[in-house]
Amino acid sequence: MSEFTVNGKFQSRDGWSRFEKTVDAENENVAEEYVYSRLGSHHGLKRTQIEVSEVEAQ
Repeated sequence: MSEFTVNGKFQSRDGWSRFEKTVDAENENVAEEYVYSRLGSHHGLKRTQIEVSEVEAQ
């Protein structure tokens, strides 16, 4: 597995908030899906409220 850094923003009560998450995943698509899942479950967000701008391999 490789390490990926996923950058983007999500809708919060105060507008848009930026995030940067580092995850272990098989490829970029899996890393992006993992971030959607984690932010959705932790913050109660739908995928339409999350915008991933970059997925970078470490």
